[in-house]
Amino acid sequence: MNQSNLTARLFSTLIATGLMAGLVAFHADELFKSTAFTPTNSFTSGAEGPAVDKAGILYAVNFAKEGTIGQVTPDGKASLFVELPAGSVGNGIRFNSKGDMFIADYPKHNILKVAKGSKQVSVFAHEARMNQPNDIAIDKKDRLYASDPNWKNNTGNLWRIDTDGKITQLEANVGTTNGVEVSPDNKTLYVNESIQRKVWAFDLAADGSISKKRLLIEFPDFGMDGMRCDTKGNLYITRHGKGTVAKVSPAGKLLQEVTLIGKKPSNIAFGGKDGRTAYVTLQDQGNIETFRVDAPGQEWVVGQ
Repeated sequence: MNQSNLTARLFSTLIATGLMAGLVAFHADELFKSTAFTPTNSFTSGAEGPAVDKAGILYAVNFAKEGTIGQVTPDGKASLFVELPAGSVGNGIRFNSKGDMFIADYPKHNILKVAKGSKQVSVFAHEARMNQPNDIAIDKKDRLYASDPNWKNNTGNLWRIDTDGKITQLEANVGTTNGVEVSPDNKTLYVNESIQRKVWAFDLAADGSISKKRLLIEFPDFGMDGMRCDTKGNLYITRHGKGTVAKVSPAGKLLQEVTLIGKKPSNIAFGGKDGRTAYVTLQDQGNIETFRVDAPGQEWVVGQ
């Protein structure tokens, strides 16, 4: 049997056994390669706070102009969702188990709420002592955790917002708190400090209190912004200024860095049909990039 016949026979065997279909699917689903999802400058330089609802719609703040929230369909079509009250500007966005949207409103020191199925914006919680609520995370009991950086002084705080709107300060006058996330088992709270380039881990108790602060990882250069966990507990951390997303294991090992088109990623979320599509907001490009990952995002699993 000549070489061409042997190749043809092998190809037929692969198809018959389904192996070739798997290989083709794997090739088509190329992992960790970022591409543009929305047009450049469709969002402002304040592009932030991506979050995906149960219907698979992506939301991010500052669409077309400051003080707005945009929505993007799975095929990349962006439009205005809501305008925030005068003087309010959003940052982090999260959805609770009911599908309600919560937005960190940093100029007004608020956590805003848009109830599921509504476009009415209300004040869910207010704390005048905050520098500026920045990124927010949510646990399985629908409690929120907010970072609170003071960029001028390179310091920050950390807050918990209970389901009744009560706000409790968990840490005060630490590093420049920014990205914040809860582990899949809800036993660890992660907080990063942008200026200090450190990611901290805390034990998270059932009552929402934290203890046993420890350093997870420290980077030698560039900054950090938002971050999210996948179902394996790996943290995806946006490296602001470097133009990458760092994937870090629960043990603090840098597993890889995904190179982006833009250089100033501000935050990340997971969605898509299987939760394995990452969406990254880019402040220098004013848009959203996307890439495929190997495990679903934890927020997507909880939202199903």
